[in-house]
Amino acid sequence: MAQSVDVRAADVDRERVLAELQQHTSAGRLSMDEFSERAAAVYRSRTMGELDALTADLPVEPNSPMDGGFSSHLWSAVLWIALIVAILGVAAMVYGGPLAALRCSW
Repeated sequence: MAQSVDVRAADVDRERVLAELQQHTSAGRLSMDEFSERAAAVYRSRTMGELDALTADLPVEPNSPMDGGFSSHLWSAVLWIALIVAILGVAAMVYGGPLAALRCSW
């Protein structure tokens, strides 16, 4: 990561590191004890340098949360579709939908 070690970490940075640690635990690179120790350290971390140190000995995997791979784009598309369907559902409830005119004519 090209960020300065003294830059304050945000919650989104901590969540990214946790997701990366979970991936490495699933792949068998970290034991559950190691994951627990590092996860606790993530929440104690105040700077990007402290967060970077927690994953420095782990390889960067393709499609990890760090590189915004295919699965990241897929989830983004799914969320947009769900949002559009929800908006259309609310609009249909409020305005009666396209069948409202037919119901009134009967």
